[in-house]
Amino acid sequence: MGMLEAHGALAGKIAIVVGGAAGFLGRGATLALAGAGVRVICCDNDREGIAAIAGEAAGLKGSVEAHYADVTDPASLDAFYDRLDAEVGRADILINMAGGVRRNLFAKTTRADHGRDIRLNYGCVVDSCHRALPLLAKSGANGGTGGGSIVNFTTIEAHRGAATFAVYAGAKAATTNFSRALAVELGAEQIRVNCIATDTTLARASNAALAPEDFVRLAELGEDALAKSIEFYVPQKRPPSVDDVMNGILFLVSDLSRSITGTTLHIDGGTIASLGFLDWPNGDGFMPAPLGGSLKKLLSE
Repeated sequence: MGMLEAHGALAGKIAIVVGGAAGFLGRGATLALAGAGVRVICCDNDREGIAAIAGEAAGLKGSVEAHYADVTDPASLDAFYDRLDAEVGRADILINMAGGVRRNLFAKTTRADHGRDIRLNYGCVVDSCHRALPLLAKSGANGGTGGGSIVNFTTIEAHRGAATFAVYAGAKAATTNFSRALAVELGAEQIRVNCIATDTTLARASNAALAPEDFVRLAELGEDALAKSIEFYVPQKRPPSVDDVMNGILFLVSDLSRSITGTTLHIDGGTIASLGFLDWPNGDGFMPAPLGGSLKKLLSE
């Protein structure tokens, strides 16, 4: 099966996208699926995004229905699923996009911060998968044969010691291993469970993962400073685009990946491969720490 045939086969399927009405990636996932002919039912806590997303999907092969839900509130997420169960009754695809964090030292965070990070980046994924399973079980070409695809969004921080993102990193690691375990449980039902792990992108920065003071210091260096820092960090010298991430989603929910389950697709330009090896300037090249050229520059300032 080729790419065009696989995407064509998505037409008429029903997808749930949690966190799918706002942000570059959430909104992008909803529109990419609708572009492939999928009926998308999404939820978000961004009311402006909810109001706009159906109009943005006008003219696409599929359709979009957007509802309000705050995934940090279990009752709100349940209300979304109750409505979906009553009005739709089945699903073929589940994409859990919701997540977020603010950079900070663990010692400076609060118990409320920890609870929010765990709920937003792990707890809501567990609840969403649990509510979606009966809907996926009702799916299938023969009206109840089951099958389908779950894609949970994690991050590179789930695979390394991400200082200043400690609880977030732990929650995303939990989501990653939860997805593996669920993939094993659901294998016989032909429900596949995979993760997409992204990394630093210009879109990520726009979503305020960095602290305000980080943006102030970058702004002092000029508008190209963030893009230049990515050149040092990302082996491909550019961040993945929104379309790159969307192509990963379309791959994992299509029959092109029908034998892939319990794995994590890293869409990061190579940073999971480098894991700490940066392309330092001033003649140093790829090393975990700066050598003479960069150290001379850094220590002289």
